[in-house]
Amino acid sequence: MKLAIAQINSAVGDLKANAAKILAATQSAKLQGASLLVTPELGLCGYPPEDLLLRTDFLLACDTALHDLATQIQGITVLVGHPVHQNGALYNAASVIKNGHVLHTYFKQALPNHTVFDEVRYFTAGRDALVFEHDNIQIGLVICADVWEPEPAWQAKLAGAELIISMTASPFNFYKQTTRYEVLKER
Repeated sequence: MKLAIAQINSAVGDLKANAAKILAATQSAKLQGASLLVTPELGLCGYPPEDLLLRTDFLLACDTALHDLATQIQGITVLVGHPVHQNGALYNAASVIKNGHVLHTYFKQALPNHTVFDEVRYFTAGRDALVFEHDNIQIGLVICADVWEPEPAWQAKLAGAELIISMTASPFNFYKQTTRYEVLKER
């Protein structure tokens, strides 16, 4: 499997420009022979969207943008981060898109609420693992802080994951790289 990572700079609230960046990264990944593209956490709406998440029109626009984006993705699997409003709850989510369809959606379980992070204010924590098959590999999907806690990765492993992918949009911290490597090895 050849995997590509879209290190795009999503602009908070600019759904059209962010979708265009994701599509451009999709085309580039395909040209380079990748079969799977990973985009950032909440990459479709920009991170952190904060009080935009309180607007129903914004959430509806995010949903429309996701489905419009999905129709344009062919011949590659793309992981896209976006908010989801479902059954009265709001989730920090990631969807698996392939050949014009949203196949699966995962809800972030570990919601950080310290320093620059205020996710508990906006989001409900997910509870379930997501494992999907890609190129005969069972892949567990987690989002950012999920990897810092043992439970989400453990749930994915119990559900059959052979590989864990974590979509992240954390602020840069020069001194945290070694710690991240150690945590990822542990998971």
